[in-house]
Amino acid sequence: MKGESLARSVARDRRPPPAPPGSADRYVNAWAEDEAIGTERVRAFVLILKTRGCYWADLKGCSMCGYSRDTLGRSATPAELAEQLRRALERYRDEPYVKVYTSGSFLDDREVDAESRLALVSAFSGRARRFLLETLPEFATPERLSPLREAFRGELEVALGLESTDPTVLGRFVHKSASPAEYLDAGDRVRSLGLRSKAYLLLKPPYLTETESVEDVVRSVEEAAPHFDTLSVNPVHIQNGTVVEWLYHRGRYRPPWLWSVVESLSRGASKRGAARLVSFPTAGGLPRGPHNCGECDRGVLAAIEEASLSQQFAPLETLDCACRGTWRDAGLREPLGVEVG
Repeated sequence: MKGESLARSVARDRRPPPAPPGSADRYVNAWAEDEAIGTERVRAFVLILKTRGCYWADLKGCSMCGYSRDTLGRSATPAELAEQLRRALERYRDEPYVKVYTSGSFLDDREVDAESRLALVSAFSGRARRFLLETLPEFATPERLSPLREAFRGELEVALGLESTDPTVLGRFVHKSASPAEYLDAGDRVRSLGLRSKAYLLLKPPYLTETESVEDVVRSVEEAAPHFDTLSVNPVHIQNGTVVEWLYHRGRYRPPWLWSVVESLSRGASKRGAARLVSFPTAGGLPRGPHNCGECDRGVLAAIEEASLSQQFAPLETLDCACRGTWRDAGLREPLGVEVG
């Protein structure tokens, strides 16, 4: 469309058409993974519900997020959500940590209605010790969270996609709808209700070099730590139908190096205060995910996971490979100059 920004053009093209009735009886995916509650290693049950997804993806969307492609294109009915929960409970093996995602905001009534939210949280109460949900900051209110707190016998954890505490990075490069201050305030609101708060920090949004992206994460760790119990460094992986993919196909974006994850954790560890600092890279070692040279990727990924689970970051400093010098040299030399907006 003439005069349309790249971000809005991508947002317009990625939303699927509304799905027919009854097509949301099955969730998107479910699996179990390693996690930690405090110092205890545990298994976590991860569930991705099929809903309408994030409303912001319809308007502009985030530059790296393509999750709207796996959505319904409409709101799921309470009956559809109930059937997804029933099927999910058949897979659930009493893992003590449960994470429920909607490719958007669990607290947005357009994605999960209030009664279905209560049913989902209540279904794991007494079986799981911690229940994690994701939301945009405007939905993290006492009115929406207090009923869930009462319904769950355990720790309720609210995750927010802060990404960066730099307003320019967050607004112009990531294309978030809210400011850093709104995310930090939401983290404080969550904690004031006696719940746990978690922030995602994005490593290497478009238009930042490798070096700049590490600096952005380290600064964000320090500035966000007083507001959150956990900070998760999420290196970008290239999802379909995103601004990042558009840049990638034109040779103007490389997924972050795993060395940048290592550097972010090593330097961020001293700035995290009492917060946990973790990173579990998606698509690690793959061409469209965070990767190094290919020879050292598996070992570096294992070290990142171990540091995240144990909260012991000193061993990361002993990692090395010939490609680490290439990473250092490339840190300031990456193609930029693409439209931002």
